[in-house]
Amino acid sequence: MTKLVVMYPKPADPAQFDSYFRSTHMPLVQKMPGLKSFSYGPTKTLDGSDAAFFWVFSGTFDSPEAISAALSSPEGQTAVADIPNYSKATPTILLIEETEG
Repeated sequence: MTKLVVMYPKPADPAQFDSYFRSTHMPLVQKMPGLKSFSYGPTKTLDGSDAAFFWVFSGTFDSPEAISAALSSPEGQTAVADIPNYSKATPTILLIEETEG
């Protein structure tokens, strides 16, 4: 399994970000082909203070190739094009290739 991780900096209006992400953006993301599972939400450090990133999305796919296919699909392109509607700052995007230990 491979994860697509999207980390967002703190927006000017956190409540608006939260509302838009949950009600508008996630329905778009859920249409992406090959998405097996996902999680998302606001972040805090272990001591409860603000973290380096405000919000993190993690989506699981079968492989890096499956992520590429999902992002290049019409559904993926729609989801990516929606990001500026709720986040003025560019998010940090990572791939995590999981290993079992």
